[in-house]
Amino acid sequence: MSVYTVIKAQPKPKPEVGEEGGPATTMSGPDGVDVVTFGCRLNAYESEAMRARAAADGLSDAVVFNTCAVTNEAVRQARQAIRKARRERPGARIIVTGCAAQIDPAAFAAMPEVDLVLGNAEKAAPGALVETTARVRVNDIMSVKETAGHLIDGLKDRARAYVEVQNGCDHRCTFCIIPYGRGNSRSAPAGEVVEQVRKLAAEGYREVVLTGVDVTSWGSDLPGQPTLGQLVGRILRMVPDLPRLRLSSIDAAEIDPDLLKLFAEEPRLMPYLHLSLQAGDDLILKRMKRRHNRTDALNLVASVRAVRPDVAFGADLIAGFPTESEEAFENTVRLVEEAGLAFLHVFPYSARPGTPAARMPPVKGPVIKDRARRLREAGQRGLERHLAAQVGRVLPGLVERDGLARAEDFTEIAFTGEAPAGQIVAFRVTGHDGARVIAERAA
Repeated sequence: MSVYTVIKAQPKPKPEVGEEGGPATTMSGPDGVDVVTFGCRLNAYESEAMRARAAADGLSDAVVFNTCAVTNEAVRQARQAIRKARRERPGARIIVTGCAAQIDPAAFAAMPEVDLVLGNAEKAAPGALVETTARVRVNDIMSVKETAGHLIDGLKDRARAYVEVQNGCDHRCTFCIIPYGRGNSRSAPAGEVVEQVRKLAAEGYREVVLTGVDVTSWGSDLPGQPTLGQLVGRILRMVPDLPRLRLSSIDAAEIDPDLLKLFAEEPRLMPYLHLSLQAGDDLILKRMKRRHNRTDALNLVASVRAVRPDVAFGADLIAGFPTESEEAFENTVRLVEEAGLAFLHVFPYSARPGTPAARMPPVKGPVIKDRARRLREAGQRGLERHLAAQVGRVLPGLVERDGLARAEDFTEIAFTGEAPAGQIVAFRVTGHDGARVIAERAA
């Protein structure tokens, strides 16, 4: 779950998947085409594919909005941005695509500012962005059986690249509308993924992140049903020149034995897992239709820590899910400390029309807001505990930009001195400021 990330052609570092807010920038080109992206890192990845497609198809003087449907606020922000774009660029072609357009194309087609509405399955197809005969082109996303054929050279910033290995989701959590925007789970073939990672390593990228809607389901639709652990192992074997491989958010119900073995034995697999937990109370998890309970989550954390003690964990958590009592909420707060979570993405519950949770008895808005605040405070305490434990250590960090690097366990490193972006440098941690560690280059 994530909101409002927009990409530039020369991108600055951006919030990771799931973070709320974030700087609004736009991917622009010399042809007058802007691609504005709301939502997750996967949307940003696909926006880069659309930008390349727009150039190949000769699109000019246009604004493409790649929307997100994870919250009502994400949809509202997209509509607001569309209206603003029309005022600022009255002659430009306005194209709307992404999850919100897939789920409710009629709402965007009804906006007088919009010239074309494209579904998620159509948005990167040759000629789709310059199509003029149909104002709405949105097909049944559930009929899509193959991964979109737009595997590109990865979404890149100056430090790392992102590779889409999977799209869609087979699960139907009661709060989530995303499967209706993305369709069922589809996996990219292992050979294509490995080849893409090999190219990125050859270009000099020191870190690659595997991303998707439900990454741990990778392989379930492929012949022989290979596992994510098998894919990761294959990448590491066949791309020996890649120093760092990282996973994006994973489902707390799924970590296969091969992946656990790699965490134990392969230092190039980064010791950080961001878990899609959503809650820490069993009754709420059941009402969310999650596939794990509280004990499962704690056992997963313990099993990974047992084989990789330096691992750090983050998590997505929802505050104020319908029917959530104060006791249930406190169970989620306690989970932050019990699991030793260091990096939280907290989401106030947002009812999505058409989902089962939207019909459940709601928690009052002020209560949701207060619980989100308290959960963020618990997350801040967890982060500060994690940062304090790093003081005095020497950490290898991937430099993201001047003065900022990222440790293997995802800790942000603020450093003095010069170091080139995209390089891995050793830093000695001297303190922290509550958000990141403070460090100097190690001799």
